[in-house]
Amino acid sequence: MYTIKNLTSPTGHIATETMGVFTVIEHAMDYSVSPAAAQTEYFMSQMNVKRRQVAANLDGSVGLVLQAGAMQWTVGDVHATTGIKGVSDFLGKMVKGAVSKESAVKPEYVGCGLLVTEPTYRYLLLENAADWSGGLVVEDGMFLACESSVRHEIQARASFSSVMTGNEGLFNLKLTGSGACVLESAVPRSEIVEVVLNDDVLKIDGHFAICWSGSLNFTVERSGKTLVGSAASGEGLVNVYRGSGRILLASLASS
Repeated sequence: MYTIKNLTSPTGHIATETMGVFTVIEHAMDYSVSPAAAQTEYFMSQMNVKRRQVAANLDGSVGLVLQAGAMQWTVGDVHATTGIKGVSDFLGKMVKGAVSKESAVKPEYVGCGLLVTEPTYRYLLLENAADWSGGLVVEDGMFLACESSVRHEIQARASFSSVMTGNEGLFNLKLTGSGACVLESAVPRSEIVEVVLNDDVLKIDGHFAICWSGSLNFTVERSGKTLVGSAASGEGLVNVYRGSGRILLASLASS
């Protein structure tokens, strides 16, 4: 039996969003600073540059998969496993980690209790993998955690053109199935633009898509129908998402 006090509060440590086992905690003001850094920390808080953590309440019915090294503390009967089910599974995870630039083996935490992640200044987004047609494809470095009911797969690019000219890698991590996922974003949700395509096309001049539906076909194409037209438009090549699905754009982030 355990009791936790002061993890959340109405003003200082605010629970901003909950999905599945996850709750996002935002520290409204960071008082644990030196006098020399107090002014900087104050203005950071005014610009919403705050530390955030994820608290996961485990009741034994579902575990969670966490990015390696992201756990800060646990309480209760919570223990970590590798999530590896054999040699073939280990080799598969090594391949997925190598091509997606994510940690090859992510620890899986099971049991009954509470797990809290390391604090981060990045924004934490909660998404349900079941809400994304064909799975949720995420950019490198965005994955933080998910419920163990979510499967980890690899999404390959539709063509090598997207690799050579789209400022993208050959593979991305894709989260499929049903369950809550936690993503780390450089911009808050209030600045993220969501585009929903129904048998249509989205063209982006830059590296602004942070996640998208696995059902979409991603290529890189000329912005105009001809090379001369592309040169005249000043855009050149654009990232193209075609089909039916959703895309989240961090349009105010640096490309």
